[in-house]
Amino acid sequence: MPKALQFGAGNIGRGFLGQILSESGFEIVYVDVDDALIDALNRRGSYPLSLVDSAGNRQDLTIGPVRAVSGRDANAVAAELATADIAGTSVGAKGLDALIGHIAEGIRRRHAKNAPPLNILLCENQWRLATSMWNAIIPQLSDSEIAYARENVGLVETVIGRMVPAPTAQMRALDPLMIVAEPYKHLPVARANVVGELPALAGTEAHDDFDAYVARKLFVHNAAHAAVAYLGYPTYEFIWQAVGDPRIRNTCEAALDETRQALVAAYGFDEDELNRFAADLLIRFENRTLGDTVARVAADPLRKLRPDDRLIGAANLCVANGVEPRALAQVIDAALRYDNPADPSAVSMQAALTAGGVGAFLMSHCGVESDSAIGKLVGQ
Repeated sequence: MPKALQFGAGNIGRGFLGQILSESGFEIVYVDVDDALIDALNRRGSYPLSLVDSAGNRQDLTIGPVRAVSGRDANAVAAELATADIAGTSVGAKGLDALIGHIAEGIRRRHAKNAPPLNILLCENQWRLATSMWNAIIPQLSDSEIAYARENVGLVETVIGRMVPAPTAQMRALDPLMIVAEPYKHLPVARANVVGELPALAGTEAHDDFDAYVARKLFVHNAAHAAVAYLGYPTYEFIWQAVGDPRIRNTCEAALDETRQALVAAYGFDEDELNRFAADLLIRFENRTLGDTVARVAADPLRKLRPDDRLIGAANLCVANGVEPRALAQVIDAALRYDNPADPSAVSMQAALTAGGVGAFLMSHCGVESDSAIGKLVGQ
């Protein structure tokens, strides 16, 4: 049975990639640092995944065979990577640094045995991540290992569109391995990053114009999701409640209209296709059974307000393509008001805003000058 090594056994690792890899005929070996989770996966050799949609339909799946190794055991991880047929990552921005040494050692061992090509799916929702990862991996390799890696290892960027909220305490009490997700199953990947042939994977779509699909995900899906969350805070607990508020929905739809115009102009998307994508997205946000929370979607506003991320990045794209981002500016205003005391990023942001004011924060953190098109709209 072919083997897939999956870095990260969390929401996306089990709630999305696990299904794709299992349905594609792979044994899945997870790498994680949660000892209780590792023990449970090894003891049971499978885990339950429930797919729920906005209409209340439910499909219960069993994902397997699976096993797991500790991310603290560098030798075990490298040994698994040296014999994997495909690999994937879903560890989040804070976990990426820990992967570099593992991947470098795995490449070293594959080079020593002249192993066949390996593609590593980067499922992190970070634009142009492959370049920064290569820049970190290369210094750890010899010249011959670098030459081997360039020909035989693909760091393949992907777009993750499935919504997988964190399991609740009640769910974990019933079954620590249970994952609930929406059924959306599309995985666009960057064809240019693939080495050799990518194994046949359920739901996977290789694209040459990959930047366009990253932009669509970031500036439609992520931007709209963030809009609902920030506009819904602190009134609502769940995303489905917030998107049901006519005021919030209208502002979100207006922001989506702005980003759609910019995406059509910048990337040549079919406008009707984008309209269908956005309309379906709002229906997916209405999924009550999924139980996705405003706090989860709004988390880490400092990241979501970076110049190239979902809100400021979308507004910049609009300005660059002659679209006034008036509704997006309202969403940015709401994001700046996000003061959840349980979110360290929100606490840091509020401290910066208190110390220097909105204008200074927009300039230093968001790259937005106060007299720019965006700066003039934010705060109106």
